[in-house]
Amino acid sequence: MRGAKSAKWVASAIAVVLAATACGGGDSGESKSGSGDGYVSIEVGEPQNPPIPSDTNEHNGSYLVKALFTQLLEFDNNGEIVYLNAESVESDDAKVWTVKLKDGWTFHNGEKVTAKSYVDTWNWAANIKNNQKNSLWFSDIKGYEDVHPEKGEPKAETMSGLKVVDDLTFTIELSKPVPYFQYKLGYTTWAPLPSVAFEDPKAFGEKPIGNGPYKFEKWDHNKLFQVAAYDKYKGEDKAHNKGIKFKNYSTVEAAYQDLLSGNVDMVRTIGAKDLPKYKEDLGERAIEQPYAAVQSIVPAFYSKPFKDVDPKVIQGLSMAIDRETIAKTVLNGTREAATSFTPPQVKGNQDLDTDVFTFNPKKAKQLVEEGGGVPGNKIWIQFNADGGHAEWITAVCENIRQNTGVECIPDSKPDFQTDLDLRDANKVKGLYRGGWVADYPLNVNFMRELYHSKAEANSGRFSNKEIDALFEKGDSASSLEESIKLYQEAEKKLVEQMPAIPMFNYKLNAGYSERVDNVKVDWHGDLVVNEVTVK
Repeated sequence: MRGAKSAKWVASAIAVVLAATACGGGDSGESKSGSGDGYVSIEVGEPQNPPIPSDTNEHNGSYLVKALFTQLLEFDNNGEIVYLNAESVESDDAKVWTVKLKDGWTFHNGEKVTAKSYVDTWNWAANIKNNQKNSLWFSDIKGYEDVHPEKGEPKAETMSGLKVVDDLTFTIELSKPVPYFQYKLGYTTWAPLPSVAFEDPKAFGEKPIGNGPYKFEKWDHNKLFQVAAYDKYKGEDKAHNKGIKFKNYSTVEAAYQDLLSGNVDMVRTIGAKDLPKYKEDLGERAIEQPYAAVQSIVPAFYSKPFKDVDPKVIQGLSMAIDRETIAKTVLNGTREAATSFTPPQVKGNQDLDTDVFTFNPKKAKQLVEEGGGVPGNKIWIQFNADGGHAEWITAVCENIRQNTGVECIPDSKPDFQTDLDLRDANKVKGLYRGGWVADYPLNVNFMRELYHSKAEANSGRFSNKEIDALFEKGDSASSLEESIKLYQEAEKKLVEQMPAIPMFNYKLNAGYSERVDNVKVDWHGDLVVNEVTVK
């Protein structure tokens, strides 16, 4: 998921938002974090879009979606499947999958969650007329091209591969076998919607009704999104508190100050200014934990500096960056230098046996020159100012300027929503700060969802027919293990083409107040809000 589109790109995804947006916590009218009402509060910014699962692929929105909705399955911290709304998901041939649901589940308006709920939701989300950001996630299903043609109007309203068997059973027929398809179902975009959602999606997005552990209460845009525990929730991941207040902040520094003063219970990100002291400030309430995400700098291949660029130039820019020193100094040891396009926590992560991610100023300049440089000898790196990225982006630009002679300018945008909108509109001037949190714990997720020419989270608009063909070969593998190996081969080709410059493997640097207990981190790097308790 993106701190960009996915994903969580973040986008995917994924794709990673270490940010909040809008105004300070005091603007919500609360003097203290939960006001003694059993609610807990967390710094989470305004989502790019209303929290509808199939239209949410960035990190702020994903927090809201995960509170309101529950999909078929998830993963534990070892990457193993855990069933949520599903009783089972099975296939004998990786092409036809049978889903059995757990009984007794309801949406927050009392409507039963049935097989038809899922089939109707997926057909609606895939239909091109509904313009859902995550529609490509449904492209494996037979008949997708009929509801989502490359050109023109849809030929059908439903995908032929989805069939309701009974209230709690449905089948999914894919256009071809996909050995890892069950893993994809762990992404929140597959969560069901109640029938009322299709009557007026815009109104529904403002007051969403889900099937998750929390129900919607109120939304004061750019200030506060509030949910209450749903007492009829049937999942094992029930709320252990009365509700959640998702508070917006203009900067991570402002959120941290509110944490210290007791006006917010949890912050997801500690800014560079506060990293050296936050462990001393918070003691046992300070969190530092690696998770499955990669921070990258991504070229916009339509932009003037990178249109028709020789990959050698991007390789040279990569080698001009001293990741190790920036991670240790600017980021106070809270990141690890990336050495591949995937993080260590996913199956298929590998040693790429390349020096492209290793600091080498001499070779960096040589490669940039051999590749013909960039037009105007100037590049920009776009980033969201509310995410604590200014310091390290500035350091990266200094490295590039000193070691290649290419002028590099940090291109700050006020908040993550503005940053994403510019990516979606193809208005990035050069590169952008990207991040991707795993939607499912396979190397596939860090390549297919980001660098396939048709991927929704491919905001840099990278396109390479050879890479596409390698991905499709991996998708058609006879087993999950073979698919992972074929994607490993594809990753080696990515080094030659450089659709992005991997920078860091993430660690979560977060903290919580004296008022709460049981603050845990999941494999996505998210704080598990439903398990947080009030003292």
